[in-house]
Amino acid sequence: QVQLVESGGGLVQAGGSLRLSCAASGSSFSINGMGWYRQAPGKQRELVATITPGRITDYAESVKGRFTISRESGKNTVYLQMNSLKPEDTAVYYCRLTARSGSFYWGQGTQVTVSS
Repeated sequence: QVQLVESGGGLVQAGGSLRLSCAASGSSFSINGMGWYRQAPGKQRELVATITPGRITDYAESVKGRFTISRESGKNTVYLQMNSLKPEDTAVYYCRLTARSGSFYWGQGTQVTVSS
């Protein structure tokens, strides 16, 4: 079993920054990729950014140039640096881990609120 613990959400003014963290732990597993998704009220969950073990990244068009996903070497930890935040970035942000087995796991979510 894999556990994902997220942290770093909060309330910030438009134009501000936040950094989210997601730490994975549990029984032995091999990571195929990790990523961040978000879900705003009344909307479907959407991809924000992903990163592979080789540090290949991919971003939603809406966050390109503002958000940066990264991984800490030697640790199963992924970060999402969010700059120039906009009110439309307000959502619950979820960390997701995809294992090489094909299974995937979600964190509990962390609220990000951007005020105008």
